[in-house]
Amino acid sequence: MEPLQGLDAVGLYAGGTSVRAYADSAGQRHWFETQTFTQDYSLFTADGQAVKGTYAGRHWQAADYEQTLATAKALLGQLAIPRKTLDRGHYRTYFAPSAVADLVSMLSWGGLGEGAIRRGGSALGLLKQGEKPLSDRLTVTEDFSQGQVPRFNQYGELAPQVLPLIESGKLVNTLVSARTAKEYGIASTYAEGGEYLRSPVLAPGTLPTADALAALDTGLYVSNLHYLNWSDRPRGRITGMTRYACFWVEKGAIVSPIENLRFDESLYNFWGPHLIDFTQETTLVPEVGSYGYRDLGGTQVPGMLVEKFAYTL
Repeated sequence: MEPLQGLDAVGLYAGGTSVRAYADSAGQRHWFETQTFTQDYSLFTADGQAVKGTYAGRHWQAADYEQTLATAKALLGQLAIPRKTLDRGHYRTYFAPSAVADLVSMLSWGGLGEGAIRRGGSALGLLKQGEKPLSDRLTVTEDFSQGQVPRFNQYGELAPQVLPLIESGKLVNTLVSARTAKEYGIASTYAEGGEYLRSPVLAPGTLPTADALAALDTGLYVSNLHYLNWSDRPRGRITGMTRYACFWVEKGAIVSPIENLRFDESLYNFWGPHLIDFTQETTLVPEVGSYGYRDLGGTQVPGMLVEKFAYTL
């Protein structure tokens, strides 16, 4: 595509019609069909540093794509500056939407599932028991009204169109599969058997995205994360690493890219008292997997500003 001319770029475009269907001997019939695309790409510097970007939707808008690419190009230029090595410690951090989506995804793995909570292995067990609070700025919803993925699950059951999960920091619902419902004699919310999020939305805040660096002032700008895992799931602790274009910022201006850092932090901190705000604008961070078939949907999230975040290596 013309906007990529002159750049060292690699990526994958996937688009067209996707279908999901269900039928069983009881007479249930479900059909879901959508036309979507994803453009998943990375831009590289001469020494192999990369900026990752995605553009996704149902209707290609050249102006929106070029704006997304312009942001990636600006970060690519900043990667030419010598990298800064930071000591371990707590740093004020702004997380771009892609990084926030990675953190939200951890709630699908022993977080919001009722089975994990009942068995004592959930990261939100302390919230459920009232032992640890979360910020009243945090609201997470399973919202199928976006039309990104089918409402029916592997059993042909239809989930609610909108299911509030965390409202203003309070756990109001969980993901309950048919198996968990039967095991504990409770009502199902018609989740998949794995009790994972399928169409998550993290509510926005009050910080304009254009003011994010100014609000950060001095600290880290984190565009992407990887290798996420629970380091202590019952305590809500997540470990992982920064990835791609991440920068040290001073007085609201990018100073230099950083060497990758490992973090180990509790969601009861960064979604608790250390949470400053979310951005007003949200972004759909698409699922771009294609193992067996093209993944659908994504995570609708804002950017996130945190007072201090624990980097360990």
